[in-house]
Amino acid sequence: MYDTIAAISTPKGEGGIGIVRISGKDAFEILEKIFKPHSKKKISEMKTFTINYGILHNNDEVIDEVLVSILRAPSTYTRENMVEINCHGGYIVTEKVLETVLRYGARHSEIGEFTRRAFLNGRIDLTQAEAVLDIIHGKTEKSVSLSLNQLRGDLKEQIATLKKLLLDVAAHINVVLDYPEEGIEDPLPLNLVDNLNFVMKTTDLLIGSYDKGKLIKEGLKTAIVGKPNVGKSSLLNSILREDRAIVTHIPGTTRDIIEEVINLNGIPLVLIDTAGIRKTEDLVEHMGIEKSKKMMKECELLLFVIDGSKKIDKEDIAIHENIKDENVIGIINKIDIKEKIDLTPLSKVKNWIEISTKENIGIEEMEEKIYSFIIREDIEETSQKLIITNIRHKTALEKTKDAINNIFETINTGLPMDLIAVDLKEALDSLSEVTGEISSEDLLDHIFKNFCVGK
Repeated sequence: MYDTIAAISTPKGEGGIGIVRISGKDAFEILEKIFKPHSKKKISEMKTFTINYGILHNNDEVIDEVLVSILRAPSTYTRENMVEINCHGGYIVTEKVLETVLRYGARHSEIGEFTRRAFLNGRIDLTQAEAVLDIIHGKTEKSVSLSLNQLRGDLKEQIATLKKLLLDVAAHINVVLDYPEEGIEDPLPLNLVDNLNFVMKTTDLLIGSYDKGKLIKEGLKTAIVGKPNVGKSSLLNSILREDRAIVTHIPGTTRDIIEEVINLNGIPLVLIDTAGIRKTEDLVEHMGIEKSKKMMKECELLLFVIDGSKKIDKEDIAIHENIKDENVIGIINKIDIKEKIDLTPLSKVKNWIEISTKENIGIEEMEEKIYSFIIREDIEETSQKLIITNIRHKTALEKTKDAINNIFETINTGLPMDLIAVDLKEALDSLSEVTGEISSEDLLDHIFKNFCVGK
């Protein structure tokens, strides 16, 4: 925490601009040694939130023409003095700029160390730190919108409200227990019971929002399955609007899984094209088929494709028998040459959609039906609500809910009031775990190891 750290904050590779970020008490002293501003000003004379043009050098060696942002504590990302050196992009230049900064006293930052310092220095809580990572990894506008709400502090404020209500209850309990001579009634006043009810209802709503939030954030892993030559790869290409998978009339063309992510009305749909499932003596194709069977068990949604130009056969039925989950949608492809099909043998599939990938018939309608099948609430409405997307938050809130349940049980059975005090502490501690007011080094290491260097 007392070192001055530095790292490249932009993706490595060729680009217009590369940014090297410095944070710590020696940031300006290091810059003074390696930066010659065009204005001839000293670093100490430069105002905060200004960008200054000049030359970055290592003694007599000119490294690059740069623009330097001066950010003075405490109004910075880390609440420390910060410098951001904007140099020309590219492997060599940005690395040389970073090497020069390190040579004059900075230490290379660890993964996520800038955001970790922002948390440890009190600028953000743990939910906001996690939101930073979610924004970086966001796959759709809706998922980024949820993360921005969390970064803004919506969840932090809600947790603070719940803690305030519980602290009011705790204050009353402590007075009753510590000052019995005051003659305060043992039963909780109605307003404090209302506090507990509000906390219970709110935590319950947040916990219930997790599945929806997880869906918006992470998407739905979806496998396209079926026998060879029913049009699985054509279906993938139709949804992607590009020729991603090889399509031929030869059975067994797809021998390995192909994975792509699409944005389906704000839901990231992780589409997996699998090898056609059939009996085969070909070793490579057999390996692909085994992967297909594994995907059928692991994926949250199956698109079971059949050939609408042919009758149901033993291969279709064999695949159908391996379907165990209700989350399956049947796709009848090739309806441009369709004959009447008896779907009775495929009774596990309740939802069928008719399409033609060749003629591009029914693709958009299929996407709408898939969307309505996997989500039953308007996403626009959902994105405006405070919902959680992190399993850590859900687990902590469940502990809070359990503790409140225990309190009501204590009240209803007339057990001693000191039991309420124990459960109140558990509830408050669990809420503090959400925001990181109570956290371990192991937890912080686990969270910040997923960040990139320079963030």
